[in-house]
Amino acid sequence: MTETADEADEPAPRARIFADLTPLRTSPDYRRLWFGNTVSWVGQGMTALAVSLQVYDLTGSAFSVGLIGFCSLVPLVVFGLYGGAVADTVDRRKLGLASAFGSFVLSVGLVAITVAGVERVGLLYAVVALQAVCFALNSPARSSMIARLLPAEQLPAANALNSMTSTTGGLVGPMLGGLIVGWWGYRAAYGIDAVTFTASLYAMWRLPAMLPDRGEGAAGAAKRASVMDGLRFLGTRPNLRMTFFTDMCAMVLANPRALFPVVAALWYGGNAKTTGLLVAAPALGALLGGVFSGWLGRIRRQGLAVLFAVASWGTAIAVFGLTRQLWLGLIFLALAGAADTTSMVFRNTMLQAAVPDGMRGRLQGVFIVVVAGGPRLGDFLAGSVADLVSPGVAVTGGGIACVAAVAVLALRWPRFARYDAHDPEA
Repeated sequence: MTETADEADEPAPRARIFADLTPLRTSPDYRRLWFGNTVSWVGQGMTALAVSLQVYDLTGSAFSVGLIGFCSLVPLVVFGLYGGAVADTVDRRKLGLASAFGSFVLSVGLVAITVAGVERVGLLYAVVALQAVCFALNSPARSSMIARLLPAEQLPAANALNSMTSTTGGLVGPMLGGLIVGWWGYRAAYGIDAVTFTASLYAMWRLPAMLPDRGEGAAGAAKRASVMDGLRFLGTRPNLRMTFFTDMCAMVLANPRALFPVVAALWYGGNAKTTGLLVAAPALGALLGGVFSGWLGRIRRQGLAVLFAVASWGTAIAVFGLTRQLWLGLIFLALAGAADTTSMVFRNTMLQAAVPDGMRGRLQGVFIVVVAGGPRLGDFLAGSVADLVSPGVAVTGGGIACVAAVAVLALRWPRFARYDAHDPEA
């Protein structure tokens, strides 16, 4: 039987299901960047766990361990916006290279502190804060490069691959970190992290120059890029604002992460291992969402897909709040994680495709602030409602509130649901 032209052009069944590897095949620069980021994310996950363990060993205080998050949050929020403006001003390759080198030096510094036997928690806090500064400068530059390295039709696939990078780092890094600290101590974990940064440094080194485009839409020459320019630009782009609003619905209203220890004990009669399973389930779902992301590249109505994904997250969290069987709760948390991956892929794609190159850094800076601040606000809200009413109301009520808020946003800005990937409109 003769194959028609349309049939010959159709992707293989495997490509329809599994992650689209086309960006890795077609762009050596993106391939090196993706591999370098994946390796360095695993190293950062190792260091994050090692620092937490070391702070607890030195203080014996859970509160002191909790302060690590605060030490990273403030620099992420402050320098996230500033880093975006810098990324729209200078050569993004040089900025990415300099900030990655800074992270490398800080990892070497942790090795030196540990080898020297210095036992000062304040010094560890300072290193964590400086690491957050480097990340806040590096992330907008790195994210802004993707749209310059790949054609627009490959951006969903690239963002799905990037989601697998961060999720793998969040899952594998802490696991390896715990094993390495147990076997060889803190200095080994920090040393391996320093070595992993060389992969990211090499990838950045091989990139071409990435000066911001100063053409039409850049909102002024890159020499005078400012945070306020970026915020004013965002204020005139309803579709872009919706990408942030919808994410806040999920992360602030329906984020049960802070309640996992309580839920593990009260609902499932479990312990720390049960809490670990609850923490891992959304991450595993997110990873599987990236692995089985081949279909995402064929979605044109990306705004509608974001609305559906965030509503799916809220629904899964609401149902999780009604479960009292661990296996069922884990399934719904994994479904929520998969929905979060879908939302993240399309929100990132919209930020890359619908934003002029001269503005991409600043919008990515805003993205960092939302991603860093939203879950922290969600932790506070969930904990407060759980104390005032009950954990069940906090979790299920938060999921329902997320779905309701997304519905209100969709009615208020109907153009978002009509966003067409073939004709991006900010």
